[in-house]
Amino acid sequence: MNGIDKLLEVMRKLRDTENGCSWDVQQDFSSVAPHTIEEAYEVADAIERGNMDDLRDELGDLLFQVVFHARMAEEIDSFDFDDVAGANAEKMIRRHPHVFGDAAERSKGKHASSWEQIKETERSGSIDGSALAGIAKALPALKQAEKLGKRASRVGFDWPNRKGVREKIYEELDELEDAVGSRNFEHMEEEFGDLVFAVVNLARHLNIDAEKALTKANRKFERRFRGMEGEVIRDGKRLKDFNLATLNKLWRKTKEQIG
Repeated sequence: MNGIDKLLEVMRKLRDTENGCSWDVQQDFSSVAPHTIEEAYEVADAIERGNMDDLRDELGDLLFQVVFHARMAEEIDSFDFDDVAGANAEKMIRRHPHVFGDAAERSKGKHASSWEQIKETERSGSIDGSALAGIAKALPALKQAEKLGKRASRVGFDWPNRKGVREKIYEELDELEDAVGSRNFEHMEEEFGDLVFAVVNLARHLNIDAEKALTKANRKFERRFRGMEGEVIRDGKRLKDFNLATLNKLWRKTKEQIG
């Protein structure tokens, strides 16, 4: 029995209503979905750390999530794992005519726009005919904002250059300040969201992945903050023992030392 067949059999037994695992049996698509998202992030984390043993394990955990969803779908006679794998293989073949197409298609080679053009054609046959169709609601907000901006841009709804985006950011900052002055929390939240959306669009115009950029900023802040903490702890003190001016000096010193 190969690895896939063994995993499918394990999943079948786990979901057996008489002799399976009570937790697995109780799950449905909605309850499993958060675990699926978590496993995808753990795959990305293993890649970032460059740990191949962890990557193998995390990919297995992510594959298990696919098998879990497919098994639940099979139980309601919707589709099974083979349908999932087969449909994906056909989709990849369809989206890579420069590899799997006829001689004329292969001779054209890969074009940067061909992938999105093919996806656009696929979406045109869906019930939702919007240019924004198919953008997953569960995407991280920064990534979803980026995709919304890209889709709108393809139909001409975009700033002509990044200068226009910068002006929009300043406009949204002013509107946020007005909202803060009103002390209306919902209005403040709305204007803050508009500001972040505008910043994500600036990242798009600069060909920067906003999610990746913010992740790097988070890592940098954590590295510097921990470095500052470490220096203070070595002296037998705590950060809260210092005023803000001293903390800022410590912060600048840490930046110079560890970047």
